[in-house]
Amino acid sequence: MRRKNGPLFWVTLGILTVIFVGPLLLILLTSFKSQSESRTVPPTYFPAEPTLRAYDVLFFQDAASPVLLWFANSLGAASMHALLVVTVCSLAGYALARMEFRFKRAIFTGIILTLFVPSFIFLMPNFLILDKIGWLDTIWALVVPGAAGAFGVFFMRQFFLGLPKELEESARLDGASPLRTWWSIVLPNARPALVTLAVLSFLANWNDFIWPIYVLFSPERLTLPAGLSRLQGAYTIDYPVVMAGAMLAAIPVLALYVFVQRYVIEGVASSGVKG
Repeated sequence: MRRKNGPLFWVTLGILTVIFVGPLLLILLTSFKSQSESRTVPPTYFPAEPTLRAYDVLFFQDAASPVLLWFANSLGAASMHALLVVTVCSLAGYALARMEFRFKRAIFTGIILTLFVPSFIFLMPNFLILDKIGWLDTIWALVVPGAAGAFGVFFMRQFFLGLPKELEESARLDGASPLRTWWSIVLPNARPALVTLAVLSFLANWNDFIWPIYVLFSPERLTLPAGLSRLQGAYTIDYPVVMAGAMLAAIPVLALYVFVQRYVIEGVASSGVKG
């Protein structure tokens, strides 16, 4: 049996580490460079004279003062969106996995088929709907659309199919309703899948760039990715400031990875494709 910790394994692991961690380190180091050094050719990796000028511009100068507000907008919108996705998709997934009703298979097939539709096709219909209900330029325009995504419903359904039915049968014998069973029995046993879906939904909303620009018009309501694009001038780009903003945007992503990686791995491993 081939050893998994042989030289080839560690060489491959080292190459992958450089590929994935290298750009992040380059962003961090560039944020400590002066504007002139960031433009040198050939480029330098380590700053010759480290400076905090980029962070001073980002947080304390008037032109960039909304950065913390953009950060708060992104954090609030992504958190609310993740919570809504977990709620809606777990309810829909449980119904498709355990309940019997007419056209159940056809409905599930229709949901799966939407996975093959490019997401940009929904931009205009969603925009028109939000315009009709008066949600444009509000946080709800970032939170609600996509809350019932096909992937989330499919992911939760597959996880629920893997749970033993005996867990729910005892609750039904005690007279619990399907909603009560979902809340008291199913959700506590689906923590890995719930955390995984919440993380994926949070990251998708946090990193979204096109949709916030499409539906938000006020500078103070922008999210961080959309707001950081305003740090670029019409003719010049202050690369250290842009990289400092990118590091700010990476903080929640790195924090999520550190704290929930175990649940994500378990959730993905437990949500195999079952009929």
